[in-house]
Order: sequence, then C-alpha cells, then structure tokens
Amino acid sequence: MASLNYLERPSTGQPEGLLVLHHGRGTDERDLLPLADVFDPDRRVHVVTPRAPLRLQGSPGYHWYLVPRVGHPDPQTFEAARSALAELHDELWELTGVTPERTVLGGFSMGTVMSYATALSADRPAPTGIMALSGFVPTVEGWEPQLAGRESTRVLISHGSFDPVIAVDFARGARDLLRGAGFEVDYREFEGAHNIDPRDIPRDTEWLHAVTSA
Repeated sequence: MASLNYLERPSTGQPEGLLVLHHGRGTDERDLLPLADVFDPDRRVHVVTPRAPLRLQGSPGYHWYLVPRVGHPDPQTFEAARSALAELHDELWELTGVTPERTVLGGFSMGTVMSYATALSADRPAPTGIMALSGFVPTVEGWEPQLAGRESTRVLISHGSFDPVIAVDFARGARDLLRGAGFEVDYREFEGAHNIDPRDIPRDTEWLHAVTSA
C-alpha cells in the first residue's frame, strides 16, 4: 500500500481517465480537491489529491521537498517524494483500471514540479498529459528529464506574468524545452501573481477532456 495519504473524487460510472493533482507548498490534500468539479464538472475522470510527505518546523501544511533555492530542489527530499509518488501512481492505476495513457499528472507550484518530475522520469511510464500551473521543470543533482520517446504527452502550462514566488521565466523555459523536444504545449501567461487564474478554467476543462478522451 502506498505511503502517501490522499483524497478521491470518483467519476460517475467508468472513468474516462485519471487526474492526479499535487498540491503546492504548505498545504495538503484538501487544497486542490475542489478543482475536481471545476476542471471536470461532468465527472468523466477519477480525481486524486495526494498529501506531500514532509512537515517542517514552523511551517504550516505539507511540503514535497526542501528548497535551497527556487528551481533547485534538495536532492534527497526530492527523490524521496518522487519515489513515494511513483508508488502511489502505480497503486492508483491498479485500483482504478485506468492506464498511464489516460492519466494526467498536474498540480500547482511545488505540485507542478512533482508532476514534471514523475511524468518525465526515465524509470516511469509517460502519462497522456501534464497540467503545469505556476511551476517549473526542476534542476536536481542525480535527476534529468527524459524527453525522447515521450512526445505524445501533451502539456498545459499556465503562469502569472508577475509571479513573485516562481518567476514566469521558469514557465517560458519549460515551454521552450518541451516544444524543442517535440511536445505539444498549450501555453498561456496571465496578468497575475502566484495563483490559478479563474479565467483559465474553461481552457483547462476543455484541455483535460481532450487529452483523457483522445
């Protein structure tokens, strides 16, 4: 059994896909669960929101890894979280009967980092999509994104142009990296800070349905 706690919002009937939403820094598995009915109002997909493994003294909520500096996760805690998520994702595929080819890995901020980390790992199956909200492809000693052979994975990136936490240059870098490797990237910047843009919801919903029903 996977070591990470998680919440679920099941689909109505047999799921067309699986959406795993990884929360941001200092929150928990309840934070993104309301987005299940926002992104998927018809309940076509099974939605899971895991809880990150770390608790830090003096900081609320849970964390996926330690942050020496933005863009460069601590290798030890990053790898521990990546391994725990790999175990969870394997368990979810077995329990739901949904394959990686119908799975979207997504999240916000630090959760986006873990979505990239699990979706682009050489030792992991490629999902059908990555929903990257205000995050980055990490630079970590001992880990490199595996891009060759994963070009069928579609990517949605949304990032605030005035984000003071994770600068928009990180999103532009991820866009250029993935497009340069042949990925289909749906990219949008919005006039905002470190948040999910409500005006982007219709686009997110349409994209999720398209990639899970393809």
